[in-house]
Amino acid sequence: MVMTASPALMADRDGDLAAVVLRERSRLGRFIRRRVLDPADAEDILQDVFQEFINAYRLPTPIEQAGAWLFRVARNRIIDRFRSRRLDPLLQRSWEPETADGEGTQQLDFALPATDESPEAEYVRSALLLALQQAISELPDDQREVFLAHELEGRSFKDMAAQSGVGLNTLLARKRYAVLHLRHRLQAVYDELEL
Repeated sequence: MVMTASPALMADRDGDLAAVVLRERSRLGRFIRRRVLDPADAEDILQDVFQEFINAYRLPTPIEQAGAWLFRVARNRIIDRFRSRRLDPLLQRSWEPETADGEGTQQLDFALPATDESPEAEYVRSALLLALQQAISELPDDQREVFLAHELEGRSFKDMAAQSGVGLNTLLARKRYAVLHLRHRLQAVYDELEL
């Protein structure tokens, strides 16, 4: 004989479920957005976590600490998303043509684990940063200068061209070759760490 819950009990459980979602939504959203660069991906993860929570909440075994459960599932979804992007983790944006002023979206989108994670994440973070420093030091001087000026100093290609007298297309090519080298070198580290 299958036992069904009374309508009053179901209404109470649904009310508890809604209260947890309302209470944890903003805090959980901030947690995810600090770790996921793309706002759309962060929102997808948040929705996935709440969908899984709703499904788990309706099971006969209750969830004792809903907040801790939500954050644990969110952390796992973030890790899953990070691992699924393994094939192209370093340059999430494509190479797009430059605009007339020499600005485009050529950037190295370098994903590091958050600093408040586990010892394993801290090890991965330090290994990736060390590999990045080494890879940058391997670049030819002209590529390294353009890469650092654009990525770290935020200088535009147009300004660099005007100041140095080097053609805009030459600067763009140097940046592109630098990013390709860094992607290649860092992909080896990602593969070694099995991210």
